Amino acid sequence: MTAYFEAFPRRGFWKCRKHLRAEGRPWNHKRLWRVYCALGLNLRRKTKRRLPNRERIPLTVPLGPDQVWSADFMADALYCGVRFRTFNVLDDFNREGVAIEIDTSITGERLIRLFSQIEAERGLPATLRTDNGPEFNGQAFLDWADDHGMTVQHIQPGKPNQNAFIERFNRTYRDEVLDLYLFEDLDQVREETHRWLRRYNESWPHDSLGDLSPLEYAKRARVFTSELSP
Repeated sequence: MTAYFEAFPRRGFWKCRKHLRAEGRPWNHKRLWRVYCALGLNLRRKTKRRLPNRERIPLTVPLGPDQVWSADFMADALYCGVRFRTFNVLDDFNREGVAIEIDTSITGERLIRLFSQIEAERGLPATLRTDNGPEFNGQAFLDWADDHGMTVQHIQPGKPNQNAFIERFNRTYRDEVLDLYLFEDLDQVREETHRWLRRYNESWPHDSLGDLSPLEYAKRARVFTSELSP
């Protein structure tokens, strides 16, 4: 039995029993199970977490800044092969890149720290649109968002088009930064990303914004709103 599991450590109890029976050892399965557990061979079965049904919500452009933000993760690697992740946040109204966080690991606790910093600098949106990644489903992050008045809106699984604004932003960021350079360390990624994001927000014209930059579009929208106010 031990020789079998040294060769096939992931086969499981019932496969082991069938193998032993095929070898002419028809031991009682209850007795075999006790030995199996005593040897510490019983492994916890991993089950897929069932996601709740997500309501299909049409992708619409918000009427003003900081109403709906989109967020998503990306992955890449340094020249030496070390993998890293980026966490991108976008204002859907004017396509402004709110933040790009970069590290080898970004957990739900890290997201709380990031959004706490953003809240102190500029406030939070009414709604954050995300996919169904574990970082966005963690109870700690959901509770924090709820306590700070930010609704986390999950798209339907397998429907990235429901988060099209951030998907388009990700593609541009990959084409113009991640795929354009060979980075030796994370500091280089952060520095080039910071320079790119500043240009993207302040000076790059967007077709969908009437050839205005995100910050210029938001500025004009605020002026227009103030003129309409009594």
